Amino acid sequence: MEFQRQKLTRRVVNDLKKRSISGVFFYMLVPPILFFTDGYLYRHLTESLIFLGVFSFICLFRLGHVFASRKMPDQWEVLNNRTFIVSVLLTALLWGLGSAYFLGQRGEPALHAIMLICTVGFCAGGVMSFMPLLYLAVAYNVLMLVPAIGAIFLKGDMPTLGSAMILYSAYLVLITLRGNAEYWKALENENLLEEKSRELEKASRTDVLTGLYNRRYFDELFELEWGLSSRRKTPLTLLICDIDHFKQVNDTYGHQAGDAYLKLVSSHLQTVFQRESDVVARYGGEEFVVLLPDRDAEQTRDLAERFRKNIAEAVLEYQGEKIQTTISTGISSCIPGSDMTRDAFLTRADNVLYEAKDSGRNRTVVDKQ
Repeated sequence: MEFQRQKLTRRVVNDLKKRSISGVFFYMLVPPILFFTDGYLYRHLTESLIFLGVFSFICLFRLGHVFASRKMPDQWEVLNNRTFIVSVLLTALLWGLGSAYFLGQRGEPALHAIMLICTVGFCAGGVMSFMPLLYLAVAYNVLMLVPAIGAIFLKGDMPTLGSAMILYSAYLVLITLRGNAEYWKALENENLLEEKSRELEKASRTDVLTGLYNRRYFDELFELEWGLSSRRKTPLTLLICDIDHFKQVNDTYGHQAGDAYLKLVSSHLQTVFQRESDVVARYGGEEFVVLLPDRDAEQTRDLAERFRKNIAEAVLEYQGEKIQTTISTGISSCIPGSDMTRDAFLTRADNVLYEAKDSGRNRTVVDKQ
């Protein structure tokens, strides 16, 4: 669960980076308009230019960092995320301190009105944008509003406005708490749904008993590998094996014992045929198939013999009984071409399997064609 939470958090931070870009552009556009209000820029040129310069710098840094972080290696992810969060908080702090300074000046009612509107609007927008990360949204609220509230109370001429802004800040915190809980609930439900979908997809292609691929999925992979081998002109080998006297196992010890023995065989198959490209499947009943791209019949024979010997020596202890039998295997190999179809190839492998069973069982027979 903790891993999933970290995974979701990474996703949220990446989303926040994308969502913050448009806000940064507004941060850069509003201050110049603000300071041209009623000629304020000309009356307080130094303070205005200092604020504009510092605030524009942090905004440009945030934009550059968001775009640059997309090209940085994954091992820098933690540093990138921390840099992003710190830059967001620094933006709120700079605006909060700037608004406190300008609101503290006397004789500038037009600037004060627009500054309050922008501060309240920026704070609400930031809280809504950063709500998925609770601490970031709350800190953004505090850093942007508290300095302005302090300046209003220190000035002393509008205590009711200061009280209203305190209530507004508290209201934003309540919205943040509720919205954050709803957001994470929805995100975790989405993640759970994706996990269930993956489980259903996996279940649709695996055999419930053995955990191997089922016949339907094997047929899909067989068609895919056949086409790849045909284009590449590389060998494709098919191994079909059948448990000898499996009916006697079921009749003597019961079907649950038979199921346990099927699991034993599938485990040995996966131990011997363990390349990532090897396709191991339960084909039906007590029959198994292995598809081996880029491997010829002789290489496969050695592996099949190792598997056959492992099964011959394996003993399944089940409810005080020792169950032991053997396995027969047929192998066919070819380079797919126009003179061979998948069905014909499968039939060849099936024929040599029956040849192995007819000639005494517990053996491996390779197609001579």
